[in-house]
Amino acid sequence: MRPSASSLGIPQFDRFTGGISELITAHPDSNSQLFLDRAADLMADLVREDNWLPDAYTVPHPQYYQQYCLHLDPDARFSVVSFVWGPGQATPVHDHTIWGVIGMLRGCEHSQRYLINATGHPVPDGPLEVLAPGDTSVVSARHGDIHQVMNAFSDQVSISIHVYGGDIGTTKRHVYPLEGGPPKDFISGYSLP
Repeated sequence: MRPSASSLGIPQFDRFTGGISELITAHPDSNSQLFLDRAADLMADLVREDNWLPDAYTVPHPQYYQQYCLHLDPDARFSVVSFVWGPGQATPVHDHTIWGVIGMLRGCEHSQRYLINATGHPVPDGPLEVLAPGDTSVVSARHGDIHQVMNAFSDQVSISIHVYGGDIGTTKRHVYPLEGGPPKDFISGYSLP
């Protein structure tokens, strides 16, 4: 089950989803720098304080990171999720195919961007990005859409909030094997609280 716009009933979260909705309506070019900067500003306001996320959306899994859907726009123009990283958990190298803004709420996250070389191998693109509480990052065709993300801590949970330009739980995406070869299709779905 995916929550609706008002299901969390949390003022700062409702302001965030309302702001993203207004931004999408006012700026249909979601890959423009102006759009992404404004979306990142809205995310920074949301993750400035860690006092609003309900406990049900903070529960880690012992083996896999969790992607809880907090909001799905009625027209699927955007979705908001909490990513809950157990100690040491990480994603494979993957893409999104839609824009996204990440905000660090709790703990710390490392993100490494990649390019895919001519032989199909992921090659690091730039330095390791470190996200601490209150920090934001963008993924898009303009900023780089392929990365790997990991909890920076081996002994505690980290939580980031993500907004994506579509229903990320049903979006066809790709995993890029570190050993090279063709990308593998996947659809992430959502974790249930």
